[in-house]
Amino acid sequence: MKRQNEVTAMPAVNGQQYIERIDQLKANIWYEGKKITGKISEHPAFKGVIKSQAKLYDLQHHPDLIDLMTWKSDTTGNRIGTSYLPPRNHEDLEKRRLAIQEWAKLSCGMLGRSPDYMNTALMTFGTSAKILEDQSMECAQNMKKYYEYVRENDLALTHTFIQPQVNRASFYIEESPEIIAAQIVDENDDGIVIHGARLLATQGGTTDEIIVFPSGAQLPQISGTAPYAYAFAIPNNTPGLKFMTRESFDYGKSTFDHPLGSRFEEMDTIVVFDRVTVPWDRVFIHGSVPVNNRLYNDSGFFSHTTHQIICKNVIKTEFLLGLMQKMIDEINVGEYQHIHEKISEVIVGIEAMKGFIYSSEKQAKMNQWGVFSPDPNPLLAATQYYPKIYPRFVEIIQLIGASGLVSIPTEADFKSELKPELDLYLQSSQSKGEDKVRLFRLAWDACMSAFGSRQVLYERFFFGDPVRLATNLYNKYNRKHFVERVNDFLQKDPD
Repeated sequence: MKRQNEVTAMPAVNGQQYIERIDQLKANIWYEGKKITGKISEHPAFKGVIKSQAKLYDLQHHPDLIDLMTWKSDTTGNRIGTSYLPPRNHEDLEKRRLAIQEWAKLSCGMLGRSPDYMNTALMTFGTSAKILEDQSMECAQNMKKYYEYVRENDLALTHTFIQPQVNRASFYIEESPEIIAAQIVDENDDGIVIHGARLLATQGGTTDEIIVFPSGAQLPQISGTAPYAYAFAIPNNTPGLKFMTRESFDYGKSTFDHPLGSRFEEMDTIVVFDRVTVPWDRVFIHGSVPVNNRLYNDSGFFSHTTHQIICKNVIKTEFLLGLMQKMIDEINVGEYQHIHEKISEVIVGIEAMKGFIYSSEKQAKMNQWGVFSPDPNPLLAATQYYPKIYPRFVEIIQLIGASGLVSIPTEADFKSELKPELDLYLQSSQSKGEDKVRLFRLAWDACMSAFGSRQVLYERFFFGDPVRLATNLYNKYNRKHFVERVNDFLQKDPD
């Protein structure tokens, strides 16, 4: 197994290097009951997203974008990805935003787990590694070294936060004779031993390594919780580690038939640890419930990862707006006021999301770890707002497209003798039938296909349980000075 000090640092990788590295891993990935044995980049369920992700890495080497997409490492002097950059001022935050959005444009915002998400998360943990000293000095050093190792070698990371849904009580200690939720079952000279399952590693089969961090819920400090308090990172080909996939929403169709799913289907996987030994130099937490519970709140994780997500979602929503307007132009419905009202909803959504970002950046402050961090309050508001508006935007596409979203013959139909009739009967005010159907298949893939439906579910729960998030906003948003204004008003003499 490769250790973090066995790979020589190299500059930001390109797409081909990324593909070759993923193919060489030979991770234990199971799809439709069979273990994948060949190159993962050639497998029908994975090749689309791997090719798309490779284009992201290529963008780091575009001569017009290299200064935006990379920065000069203060450790090696190599140019490394901007998403690893710990911001020290407003200019760094802006650079991070622009780089995130440049990548998002390539995927129309449809890659929720593009590499910059975990790169950002790792940056927050690497710069706040001192938190882990309460577990041990070694764990803190492990985190610092891992952050440097990943950024200097530009690894692609997946992660898993969620325990299996056996019992969704606020905290549940298993009573089953068999272990279900992944936990520490042993510690020895080699490291900690993890056994059980975790959900839900998106891009589990298309990355170099997996980071396993605590679930979002706080662990109660009672007997029996210590085995669930852990954090570590291991290569995806570690012995005993298995990825079990769901059905692919890339059905092997052409980009005409499934324009989004064929390119951006991010496979979600169940992760199984069969007595996996995690070497001590890859362990960040092992058994400390207090450190486990502090990690997210004290590291700056929320502010920076949510900033990345909202920046990406602005691009995603702009793409949907462009799609809607093209549909409106195609079938000439722009004169109707109900269309104006619907499009205005989307415009308001975009401007609100941009406002959350700019407000968080404007009010950014240096945190205790010396990292310039966006203000969390606007971002907390965004986590409540976007999961509500995204399903509405999908509905608006459906309302604009109406029957046009099911009158969508395939590419094979247009290559057959039916083409003249299809071009005639499915034409629009602007295009022949084939071009109109190409557009409406894109709209269908965004709002009605398995890929599109998964996007809706993803955005509904991206940030976690919406009710718990509302409680989080309620508890963290300081309202004291507003109450004081009311008190001052009530105490004033009206004369």
